[in-house]
Amino acid sequence: MSKSLTLTPVETVACCSPLVSAPLAEETAERIAPLLKAIADPVRLRLLSLVAAHADGEACVCDLNGAFDLSQPTISHHLKVLHEVGLLERSKRGVWVYYRARREALADLGSLIGGGL
Repeated sequence: MSKSLTLTPVETVACCSPLVSAPLAEETAERIAPLLKAIADPVRLRLLSLVAAHADGEACVCDLNGAFDLSQPTISHHLKVLHEVGLLERSKRGVWVYYRARREALADLGSLIGGGL
C-alpha cells in the first residue's frame, strides 16, 4: 500500500532548496579545477595535509619522507606538482626545501567544498 507524502511549505523549501547559493563562475571553475586535479592523487592529498598540519604550517622535505614508502625523488615530484598549482609555497634553506600551505588556495577549495553547502 503506498502512502501519500504531504510536505508543509517549509519542508518543501528545505527539501528542494539548492545546495549552493549560485553556480561557479567560469573563472572560478578554471582557477579551482587544477587544484582539484592535483589533490586527486592520494599521495599529494596526504602531503598537503601533512604540511598544513605540521607545526607552524611548514614542513621540510626531510620531515615528510618518513610518512611514505616512496623514494625521496618521488616525494619531491609530488611536492613540485602541489607547488606548481599554487597549493604550496616553498623556500630553500641550505640543502633543505621547506613547504608551506598557501591559505588563499586552501580557502578556494574550502569555499567550493563547504562554503556553499
